[in-house]
Amino acid sequence: MATQKFMGRGQLIDRLTAQVGDRATAVKILQQRGQLQADGKTFTAEGQARNNMTAEERAKDRAAKKTGAPTSAFTYNPKTNTARKR
Repeated sequence: MATQKFMGRGQLIDRLTAQVGDRATAVKILQQRGQLQADGKTFTAEGQARNNMTAEERAKDRAAKKTGAPTSAFTYNPKTNTARKR
């Protein structure tokens, strides 16, 4: 899987590009989410915070926001890029 190459910090755009197949589409998605400014290169404060997270931390953060449980309550599956409650 191409996205397995981009699991670390600072790889948000690269990982999303690998997932959607096109860098322009990835930039557009991040701009719509408010994580990337109109220039397509500069992260917003929220975007920089997400970019500083690993794929695992982002998955746990998504799950925590959805359920209200702390991020420490989840385990990460890198094959599916999802977090499940322990």
